[in-house]
Amino acid sequence: MAWDDVAGKAEGNENEKYIVIQVTLTEKFLGTGSGVASLTNLQNEINKQAAKGYRLHTITTTSSGSKGFLGGDKIQATMVFERID
Repeated sequence: MAWDDVAGKAEGNENEKYIVIQVTLTEKFLGTGSGVASLTNLQNEINKQAAKGYRLHTITTTSSGSKGFLGGDKIQATMVFERID
């Protein structure tokens, strides 16, 4: 998998109880080691939110299409973070 980008963050300020972040990952059909980079980037995003005082509350994933033959599939990961009081 390769990290595409942070697809979006719900509007609001960082003082809210919950924040929602959605990221897009792509899985390469050919190649090696691509999954490690995606997991590292996903881990970095979780740790970045933890440093701001949030913990991962929920994560869901869904397939969001394919780039075609040898292009790999897209996966949407939606993460809900809860502020630790």
